[in-house]
Amino acid sequence: MGSTEDLDYPQIIVQYSNGFLISKVMFTACELGVFDLLLESGKPLSSDAIAAHLGASTMGMERLLDACVGLKLLAVEMTQEGALYRNTEISSIYLTKSSPKSQYHIMMYYSNTVYLCWQYLADAVREGRNQYERAFGISSKDPFGAMYRSDEEMLKFMAGQNSVWSICGRDVLAAFDLSPFTQIYDLGGGGGALAREYVSLYPNSTVTIYDLPKVVQVAKEQFVPPEEHQIAFHEGDFFIDAIPEAELYILSKILHDWDDDKCKQLLAKVYKACKPGGGVLLVESLLNEDKSGPVETQLYSMNMLVQTEGKERTAAEYSKLLEAAGFGVIQVRKTGKLYDAVLGRK
Repeated sequence: MGSTEDLDYPQIIVQYSNGFLISKVMFTACELGVFDLLLESGKPLSSDAIAAHLGASTMGMERLLDACVGLKLLAVEMTQEGALYRNTEISSIYLTKSSPKSQYHIMMYYSNTVYLCWQYLADAVREGRNQYERAFGISSKDPFGAMYRSDEEMLKFMAGQNSVWSICGRDVLAAFDLSPFTQIYDLGGGGGALAREYVSLYPNSTVTIYDLPKVVQVAKEQFVPPEEHQIAFHEGDFFIDAIPEAELYILSKILHDWDDDKCKQLLAKVYKACKPGGGVLLVESLLNEDKSGPVETQLYSMNMLVQTEGKERTAAEYSKLLEAAGFGVIQVRKTGKLYDAVLGRK
């Protein structure tokens, strides 16, 4: 006779199978504007009222709202007039567009881009390469050409990355005392959210965002106000173009996009440009040394398979890449959040 623990396995399988359904419910409620409407209304609304405001069917909206209640994204109150729905604290803080900690844009990026690639996960596993060609008809040899395949997609991706740093940025930047570094280059800094967190935390610093010309243009127009004098920009491709001298280089979620050879190539360029006594800060989601978890990082590594040329790594693997480039004293800090920090010194 099986153990009591065995009885949990069917339920676990059901929960895992439902993961796809759960995420699509959340993405759809975001896309339709359910959480934004409830925030703007300032009061609970009926499914009829929500459906009418958002141009949806009453039947479909009622089922979506009830599913959101089950996921703790909405709360419901039964009145004489019927069910009235309102946001929970989670949805108000993280799923409304206007919140400073909004994750709306990363949700839309996952829904409209990442999901399309994940349809071909089995092909990615068989072939060992990303699936942009199948998903979008764009060469798998140019992952960022695919991510930036239109102005709309680029803006969505940059806004999504910014939203991540709005909740994780301070944790990784405070993992070490970075105050001795005042001249910083944020390689692939995108929309500048991490740079803004840096100058807020270390007010004596200046951060230069080094990114592709079209990314820099959007960052200037959409994300970094002109009065932010501690943030500058440098246009270029850091794999091809020169990297200017600085005291500290930040590579946040950069190395996980590339294979070991490309990482070594980039880190060698960074080491050569780095001032003596300076360093490089890697911001990545670290796998356990035995690769047993965390499960979020394991899933991110699968995403790297379907979307990029890279993978998630252990602290030891990143340390080895840094050492190969010449960096000496290497420190690792686990933040307990989604992203961790590794500091290498020259």
